[in-house]
Amino acid sequence: MHKEIRSTVTSDGTIEISIAQVEKPTPKDHEVLIRVEAAPINPSDLGLLISFAADLDSLQVTGAGDETVVSMKIHEQFMRTMTARIGQSMPVGNEGSGVVEAAGTSAEGLIGATVGVAGGAMYAGYRCVPAMNCLVMEAGTTPAQAASSFVNPLTALGFVETMKLENHTALVHTAAASNLGQMLVKICLDADIPLVNIVRKSEQVELLKNLGAQYICNTSDADFMPNLIDALVATGATLGFDATGGGNGGKLVGQILSAMEVAANKASGEYSRYGSETYKQVYIYGGLDPTPTVLNRAYGMQWGLGGWLLTPMIGRFGMQTFQQMRERVASEINTTFASHYTRHISFQEMLQPDIIRAYARQATGEKFLVEPHKD
Repeated sequence: MHKEIRSTVTSDGTIEISIAQVEKPTPKDHEVLIRVEAAPINPSDLGLLISFAADLDSLQVTGAGDETVVSMKIHEQFMRTMTARIGQSMPVGNEGSGVVEAAGTSAEGLIGATVGVAGGAMYAGYRCVPAMNCLVMEAGTTPAQAASSFVNPLTALGFVETMKLENHTALVHTAAASNLGQMLVKICLDADIPLVNIVRKSEQVELLKNLGAQYICNTSDADFMPNLIDALVATGATLGFDATGGGNGGKLVGQILSAMEVAANKASGEYSRYGSETYKQVYIYGGLDPTPTVLNRAYGMQWGLGGWLLTPMIGRFGMQTFQQMRERVASEINTTFASHYTRHISFQEMLQPDIIRAYARQATGEKFLVEPHKD
């Protein structure tokens, strides 16, 4: 037997988080059994774990130890979106790492290796996954170092590959002081790709400056828009990636497109009532801000706004490129793609109210690492 974190939506509009005791899995011929040692709590995990529709003010705890159950009411207006989840005890955790303890006959060469994997259900003591899904780490890499080897590193690399694929030459990124944002700064510096970083606090500006970032725009500054336009004129960036989904009162995506339009008009020096001929694209890839996305269309007719998700994009990149991305992550997991955690927590600690509220804040510089075998 081993333990898993489970999240369940009940028919009375409550979400419950608990620790389940389940059978230890056995690997099939093409699979490996990983003793999971570390799994991060990413923003993408929270949608399943506590649901962005949950009311944290209603949080209640019953039981103790491994019998602890946390419950929260779901905001009534969001309950319809939860219908498919009602009554299902769902495992959680997009990615993690550990040591291969056993393997099917075709994967026995991986026994003893430290691997990273984005297999889902990673808040678990053990996890069986296909061997081909594992990212084998170099000797000396610990599971804690390898825990965040998929979601943020491959997303950051995916932004650059999307830029190449869609014939852009520079990037804009919001929530740029995040763990992912810091990785993107390093990647772009290494490849000499102009990058415009958008943050919302002065201390985040300093953090990115210390990494070597050149173009940093703070939405809290009174001259945010002029600064953004100047950065776009300097870089020629026509592709943006937004982690907020709202941002700056819901206006951020529209502000980026508008600033791109102004920068394009300055570059061309010509007026057209249909706007510039320069195509501008922003992708929303996260929902850090639940504010509605507000578009005040002041950017002509050559623009696009869409969603961006890594998994379907891999098909567009092709397997050769994706494998190169994976290999780079493994070789630079302690440099370009290093992640730092403010707290290492056990399953029982994961269910403590103060800790839930802390990781639910999704605050910059606060990243939690779950250790399934920690007492």
